This record gives sequence, C-alpha cells and structure tokens, in this order.
Amino acid sequence: MEHATAPDSRIDLQRIPAHIAIIMDGNGRWAKRQGKTRSQGHEAGARNVRLVTEACRELGVRALTLFAFSTENWNRPKREVDSLFRLISRAMKQYADKINETDVRLRHLGEMDGLPEHAARDVRKCMEQTRNNKTMDVCVALNYGGRAEIVQAARKLADAARRGEIAPEDITEELLARQLYLPDHSEVDLLIRTSGELRISNFMLWQISYAEIVVTPTLWPDFNRQALYDAIVEYQARDRRFGGRP
Repeated sequence: MEHATAPDSRIDLQRIPAHIAIIMDGNGRWAKRQGKTRSQGHEAGARNVRLVTEACRELGVRALTLFAFSTENWNRPKREVDSLFRLISRAMKQYADKINETDVRLRHLGEMDGLPEHAARDVRKCMEQTRNNKTMDVCVALNYGGRAEIVQAARKLADAARRGEIAPEDITEELLARQLYLPDHSEVDLLIRTSGELRISNFMLWQISYAEIVVTPTLWPDFNRQALYDAIVEYQARDRRFGGRP
C-alpha cells in the first residue's frame, strides 16, 4: 500500500491540524491595489475559497472554518453588503455540486436570522445537499460574532437552569462548549489571519483558546496553496503545551 506524499516536503502528514480557521482579510485592499472595485475584490476572494478548501481536503484537514461576514460587518455601506450577499448566493449555487462530489459538508456558523432571504435559502439548500458528507466540514461564519455566540450559549444554560434541568454548579466548560453553534468543532488548532492585521476581530473567542495563530501579510485573494503550506509548516514547528510546562 502506497503512503500519501505531502505536496510540500516540509509538511508532516501525520500532524496536520484537524481544525483550521481563517480570518479572510484584505479583499478591499487587494482590489484597490489592482485598480478594481471592492465587489471585484470580494469576487476574487470567493474564488480563492474553493482553492483553499480543496488544498485543505487533500491534506486531510477535518474542519475548515472561514470568517465570511461578522455581526459588525452590517455597518459597512449597504451597497457593499448587498453585493457581498449576492456573491455568497451565487457561490452557493455555483459550487454546491462540486462540494458534494468531493464529500465535503457545508455548515453554517452564526445566526441565520437576519441574513437576506435569498442568501439564507441558498446556504440552507447547500447544507441540505451536503449533510451526509464525511471527508471534511467547511464551516462558513455568516452573521457571526464570538461574543454573541457565548451569550447565546449562556442563555441556553440559564433557560435549562430555570426549568430545573440543571443546577448552576453543574455548569462546566464542557457543558457550555456543547451549547456553541457547532459544538463538535469547538476547538481550533490553527488560526490564520491574512493581510497582516494583528487582531482576533471577535472570531471564535471560545474555540481559539489554545489555537496556534499565524498572521501573514498576504491579502486573502493572493493566499494560495503555498501560503497555506507555509502556515502549516509554521504550526508544526511550534511546541503546543496547552498552558503546561515542558
């Protein structure tokens, strides 16, 4: 039986991060540098999602979470927001069959309520089409905020306590984690932020507690396979102690 060969000789296929999360930043700056509109920048970024998804699946990544639209992004100009959600709907329709063929399951992270009706419909349709796939999960964070996620988890536990189903002293980290949007993917191994910004931006605050963080100056539309490999090589070079001592 032949062993899989890493696409980059520096990568140890036995230590691939199970869950990679990416803050996809820099579409607007990329567009400005290219003399294009912000909408064209978002389109370039959307095309890159497919490339990075395929690269992660080929490496054996189990879950890829992509920060597509935050709760704070509603403050952007309406024209840009509308254009972005039209792009999201179009991408869902265009790539749904391809996602399904490669045994990738689409999942949503965030609040579906509040999304434009067409976008919510197309996201749900793609999720339903791919729900039985098992090779990798692609979790798209839309209308997502890390603080809001923790608040909704706390509310669920408060409601359970009020109904007498649990006592306050029964609440543990594990119990709270099970109330998050996607509890089966609560831990992130590698968090990547493109465009060089040194911020978390309210993204997966609970799940990245012990994630290794790699920040690259590369703008998202230019974040190619090699950039992903470089980030994984950096991740594998680190000693993950989870707060313990060597």
